[in-house]
Amino acid sequence: EKLAPEKRHSFIHNGQFFFEWDQTLEEVNIYINLFFYVHSKQFYCKIQSKHVFFCIKGSPPYLNHDFFCPVKTDSSFWTLEDDIMHITLQKREKGKTWSSPILGEGQLDPYSSDLEQKRLMLQRFQEENPGFDFSQAQFSGSCPDPRTFMGGIRSD
Repeated sequence: EKLAPEKRHSFIHNGQFFFEWDQTLEEVNIYINLFFYVHSKQFYCKIQSKHVFFCIKGSPPYLNHDFFCPVKTDSSFWTLEDDIMHITLQKREKGKTWSSPILGEGQLDPYSSDLEQKRLMLQRFQEENPGFDFSQAQFSGSCPDPRTFMGGIRSD
């Protein structure tokens, strides 16, 4: 997809790299690199509306944090592939731009946050006008909120 994130954001806390993440209009994706083999049965991951808990059984939690915004728990899940744990979080508020997956931690800088909002707005335009290509479109000035612009996101 032409309007997909070009690169993932790094989540760094206290100078330590924890995971990479990206977002679309509907999802936030967290990618955790596993540096050693762990069988999937050893993982424990609980995704709640406003909180995530992830650990390898018998070890301290790797993630035990509140989300930036609430998620739909029935549509959120995790998978394991090629030594990467992928957590897919379904946004409760489609189109809301998250500045970080974790509340109060690892926020995007203002420039990166503005770029995310512009990219999500173009995704919204593309979704609402499937016959057009918005991948080369640009905004002059500030970008409106993709969730609320012109009456908000349409739901089918």
